[in-house]
Amino acid sequence: MTPVDPLADFPIVVEVDVRYRDLDTFNHVNNAVYLTYFEQARVAYFARLGWTSRDDSVVVARAEVNYRRAIVLGQKVRVGCRVARFGNKSYTMEYLVLADGEPAADGSTVQAFLQQGRSAPLPEDLKDRIRSIERRVGREL
Repeated sequence: MTPVDPLADFPIVVEVDVRYRDLDTFNHVNNAVYLTYFEQARVAYFARLGWTSRDDSVVVARAEVNYRRAIVLGQKVRVGCRVARFGNKSYTMEYLVLADGEPAADGSTVQAFLQQGRSAPLPEDLKDRIRSIERRVGREL
């Protein structure tokens, strides 16, 4: 039986190099660095979206991390990212961090959509592009 990749239903998966500077005094990745790993995956998602508008932007309004196990120097780390749901003026992204194939953390962020610096409804074009990315792994929003 072939093992199922826990990241199979995440349309964006990035490999992350654990740097010495990511470690704390206990020689494992500092808890705050996990958010940087989420960010790396989120940036890859935005690149796939082709999001280039200068007048509109998306900002992180909330972040949550569930720590499952320590990550140490030398481990192979992969981070999956997907959009879980749409709100009226925001959307929620989910993340899964694997270290040597085992879950190390999961979490979510809420991205608020801004136009000219003010909260605004999510454009249908943005939602359509997100849906297109999610369909690549069989997910419907």
